[in-house]
Order: sequence, then structure tokens, then C-alpha cells
Amino acid sequence: MDSRPIGHSPLSVAPLAFGGNVFGWSADEATSFALLDAFVEAGFNLVDTADSYSHWVPGNQGGESESILGRWFHRTGKRDRVVLATKVGKWAQRPGLSPPNIQAAVEDSLRRLQTDVIDLYQAHADDASVPLADTLGAFARLVEQGKVRVLGASNYSAARLAEALDTSERLRLPRFESLQPEYNLHDRAGFEAELEPLVRERGVGVIGYYSLASGFLTGKYRSAADIGRSAARAGAIGRYLTARGMRILQALDDVAAGHRATPAQVALAWLMARPTVTAPIASATSVAQLQELIGAARLSLPAAEIAQLDAASAE
Repeated sequence: MDSRPIGHSPLSVAPLAFGGNVFGWSADEATSFALLDAFVEAGFNLVDTADSYSHWVPGNQGGESESILGRWFHRTGKRDRVVLATKVGKWAQRPGLSPPNIQAAVEDSLRRLQTDVIDLYQAHADDASVPLADTLGAFARLVEQGKVRVLGASNYSAARLAEALDTSERLRLPRFESLQPEYNLHDRAGFEAELEPLVRERGVGVIGYYSLASGFLTGKYRSAADIGRSAARAGAIGRYLTARGMRILQALDDVAAGHRATPAQVALAWLMARPTVTAPIASATSVAQLQELIGAARLSLPAAEIAQLDAASAE
């Protein structure tokens, strides 16, 4: 299987990441364990979570996803088969990117994850209230302490990411080797306009989220009646039910038919074919659903089909 470096770091990953936001939410512990087993047995290795997951679930506080992942590591002994990515900065209990918060948060995450090192530690969101030199200095100390291997950023603007990279270079600190932006076949402009040229120029890896546009790109939601059956999906997917959204689904259907594939597989394969993308993040709540998603890594889209998808999704 194709293996791709994360930026200029020593980390190398398969071209699809598993989104751990479902652990402790739409996937209970037993299901989460089954999903993780199936993911690594299929040859994939990048699992992405955050300290805040899944605080939005009634009865949860946050930290549930990391805790489930940690118990899976303990039970299976498969820690060495996973490139472990987590985040700091957006959880109400450990907010922001001040040096004291980063140090406290990493200790909490390591305890929940039952490991002594995090492979990719990401700033979950920019914190303009803290000087970048202070934030990057705190992350550098974690690398020096051996608690973190590589650093990444999520939800940074192009201007702030460039400033962070320049700050690391100037102060000779470890830099952000990855960026986690929202990016999919429907939501393109926010990444492609300014961030994509920057990451290409600076050699930063891209691990995008919402790769299937909250499920819209699976093709399961094509009308108000479809999303009406799922109250949880209504707010997220309603905005996609436009003429442009329908053009995208039709193009996905057409390309998928030629490969005996599904729209979700084609949407993920389109992302994997982008030269700046290291691994899109996708989540599943059943092993059958996961098997569908990982099938995207075996799907190679010719240039004509990529152009067809590009044209259908043009804004």
C-alpha cells in the first residue's frame, strides 16, 4: 500500500486516517475496538483523535475517545501499529495554547491513551491570545521530553500557519509538519485558495477532516426527506442540497459506476489523488462501513475522471 510521509517528519502513514471522534459517541467501546482491529489489520495506521472528544454527547465530559483508544492499546498490545494523533486547545477543561495548558493537557492525554509518547500532537485551533513563540516553545519542550514526536496544526489560516512556520525557523524550534483543514469535494475553496499553495511550497502534510462532507458525499442524502429521517444530520447536510451539490453527486455516481465502486469511495479517492493531501480522515460506525471506506485506497482515478469531478464541483 502507498505510504506517505507527514511533511518533512519521520512519520509515514497509509493514505486514509480513521477519525476517532466516533469513539464514545456513535461507536461504543466494543464497536470501537472492532473498528480499530479491522483498520490496522487492513494495513492502515493513522488514527486521529482529540482530548475534547466526545464532550458533546450527553453524559460525556471529554476525554472519552482517548480513553477508549488507550484501553484498546492496553488490551491488544497494538500501540506500535498505530501512528497516534491527538490534539489540544479546544476542550473547555483544557482551553487554549498557553505553555502551562499544553504541558498539563499532554500529561492528561498520555494517561488516558496509556502510552508514553504521542506521534503527532496537534494544536486543535489557533490561539491568537498566546504569542506563537510561546506556543511553539511549549511544543518543543514536549519533543525534548520525548512525550511528542511530531507537531501539527488544525484550523489555522494561511497567514497564521505561515507565521508559525517562520517563527519555528527563526527560533530553530520544531515546526508544524501537518495541517488539518476542512476539505472535501464540495468544500474546496477554503483550502485551495490560500492554504494549498502554502503547504505545497513549505512541504507541510495535509490530513483533512469532513472528508465526506458530514456524509453528504456518500450519496445517502439527496433530498430533505432523506435527511429528515436523521435529526442529527439535518443541520449538517441541509446546506449541501443545492444544484451544485446534486451535480457533484451525479458525477460521483457516474465515476463510481465505471469502477463498481461507491460514491464515498470515489470522493475519498479524489482526495487521495490531490498532490498535497497526505491522508483524508474518515469515520465509520460499523466494520462493514469501514470496509467500504478503506476500499477507496485501492481505487485509482484516471486524469479524465478527476477532471470530471473537478468540473462538477467547481464553484
